[in-house]
Order: sequence, then C-alpha cells, then structure tokens
Amino acid sequence: MRRELHAEWTKLRTSPATGWLLLGVAAVTVALSAAVAALVTCSSSDCGYDATRVGLAGVQVSQALVAVQAVLAISGEHTTGMIRTSLAAMPRRARVLTAKAAVLTGVTLVAGTIGVLGAIVAAGQILPGNGFTPAHGYAPLSPADGSTLRAVAGSILYLVLIALLSLGIATAVRDSATAVGVVLGLLYLVPIIAVLVSDPRWQHLLNQISPTNAGLTIQATSQLSGLPLSPWAGMGVLAGWAAAALLGGGVLLRRRDA
Repeated sequence: MRRELHAEWTKLRTSPATGWLLLGVAAVTVALSAAVAALVTCSSSDCGYDATRVGLAGVQVSQALVAVQAVLAISGEHTTGMIRTSLAAMPRRARVLTAKAAVLTGVTLVAGTIGVLGAIVAAGQILPGNGFTPAHGYAPLSPADGSTLRAVAGSILYLVLIALLSLGIATAVRDSATAVGVVLGLLYLVPIIAVLVSDPRWQHLLNQISPTNAGLTIQATSQLSGLPLSPWAGMGVLAGWAAAALLGGGVLLRRRDA
C-alpha cells in the first residue's frame, strides 16, 4: 500500500488545481461564515438563531470545492488517459482507489480543519457585536464547549465524507463534468426539492435522506427536536452515501476496462 499511497500523493500534489482548490476550501469557509455572521443580528432573547450554525455557514459553499477536488482526483486521469498507466503499474484496483481515498481524506482534513476553526473563531469575534450576547441567551462561541466542539469536529468530518462521496461517484461516472453535476445535484438540488415539496411526509423523508440536510444536522446546537434526524444519525446517513458511492465505484473500477 505504501507504493500506491506515494503514487497518489505525488499525483495529487503535482496537479495545478489541487493547491488552489484546497486553499479555496479554507478561505471560502472562513470568509462566507464571517459574512453571514456579520449580516445576522439578534435584538432579543427570542431571535431564534443557532449561533454555532451561523458561524459554520461557509461549509455549505466550500463543500462544492471539496467535491470538485475529489472528482478531479480520478476523472482527470480518465481524461488524460493516465489511468491506464496507473493501473498498469498498480494492477490492484481496489488498492489504488483506497490509496486515492486515503490521500484525499488527508488533504481535505487539513483544509477543512483550517477553514472550520477559522470560521468559528471569526464568528466568535463578530457575533457578540450583533447582539449574540449572554444577555440574549448566547454564550461566547468556543470550540471547547461540548456542543460547539461536536459541531466543529462534525463539520470537518462532513467535508471529508463529501470528498469520499464525490470520489466514489466520479469513479463510477468517469467524466468530470457529469460527475460534478451529479454531486452538486445531490448536495444542492435535493434540498431545494425538499423545500418545494408540499407534502410534509415527503418533505421530512427528503430531509432525512438528503446528504446535505442530513449531514449538516451535525452543526446544530439548539432546537434539536425540530431536526429531521439527530446530529450523529444525520452524519450516519451521509457516511452511508459515501460508503455506497465508494463501493459502487470500486466495483465498476474492477469490472470495466480502463
């Protein structure tokens, strides 16, 4: 496995897009979270915002960059034909995909950690000035707080699982544009459909099975009874999506010609 890991790391770090996309993940997470924190105000003790979720809002956009990075990690090889060279040198295809997943997990973990921690620190500085104070029922945002720590760690894990989900879909689809379209559809179109559906039962079901809506429940620290799933159950749904995508992509990778 060491040979496969070294090869995948070399391919990833030498790709021109990798550095910019990972930098973008961190920067977008912090910038958009800070922007959302600057826009919301709380003038009373009944303003209804989840301060932690506000402080992590940028994850909903930076996940798109994570998805693109994951898709390019394998579909780019199909586009250039490098995949044939890779599989000729490393014929154990399951190990190649495992190595890609491991390397992708590592870089996403680093970029996600920087972005999420930066976002919660930035929001912690901005929100008190907008009324999110102890007088209105809001303690200062701190990663050391139990529920905030769960939201922070869960947001990082969320980005990693989005990367693995995207890698699995790209492995199955092969084409970059198609894979990005499928992933972004899952991440953004399904939640929109859930909002537009008028039947409460279908709306609840869509919220429970949507990778985005289910996975992002991990950020919630208040009003938990109104969530479609508990935070860790929602993360389990996203993990199931990622596992199914990787398994399906792995099976197709083994059965099809490069």
